[in-house]
Amino acid sequence: MTAETRGAHHARTAYARLVLETMPEESRLGLTLGFVRTFGIPEIARVLYGTGRMTSEPRARAKATGVAMFTLIGQGLNSPEGRGTVEALRRIHDRPDITPELMHYVLACFTVCPLRFIDTHGQRAVTDAEREAAYGFHLGLSDALGLPEPPGGGHPGGGHPDGARLDGARLDGVEEWMRGYEADRFAPTEEARALWRSASRGLLAARLPAPLAALAPAVAASLLDAPLGRALQVRRPPAPVRALVIRALRSRARARAAGGGG
Repeated sequence: MTAETRGAHHARTAYARLVLETMPEESRLGLTLGFVRTFGIPEIARVLYGTGRMTSEPRARAKATGVAMFTLIGQGLNSPEGRGTVEALRRIHDRPDITPELMHYVLACFTVCPLRFIDTHGQRAVTDAEREAAYGFHLGLSDALGLPEPPGGGHPGGGHPDGARLDGARLDGVEEWMRGYEADRFAPTEEARALWRSASRGLLAARLPAPLAALAPAVAASLLDAPLGRALQVRRPPAPVRALVIRALRSRARARAAGGGG
């Protein structure tokens, strides 16, 4: 194993440890919110609504996405499991209404949103090493799916990202591109509203701490930022509900930290 390969392996291991071991609940909820975030883009909302699975079987649809992502993170893109998952993702998304730009946005949501959620609601903030590892995974998956160089980041001199310097600050560029893309493209649609109703009542309830699950729609709405809330046409919950959500999430994070979960 070369020094570069060892570096890439250690970087992937740092990201996998964060997502699968240190803060798995926060990572799952953050990934789910990343999935929900894609509803704000009309083209993506139309695709998801058109398949029928997101409204009829929201948990099964989201579980399939989560299993794919956690397989790639845990097993690695070049493992037999990883290669099979990548090939399945390529087949599913090989359709004319899913452009490389839309795929880049979805991948950005799946990378950035879990880290955002951990920073805000986890037992601690994401470290620089973990951000570098997340960025390396983001580049590697983009490459494996045959997409052009990701907007907002990229790797020096082209080539495969395993040989590039992994710089966590470059993830800031991806996030900045996301914000600009959302400012231009977020818009309310009936498809997005239908997807949100399904996700907030079923999917997100399964990801929340037990005391909050019964209040899933209001709790889920508390986790949306203003631009996404407007795109999904979701009314901001009252301040006491938002405060309850924050306290419950922080309490779970403290309990995990006290129990040695990080």
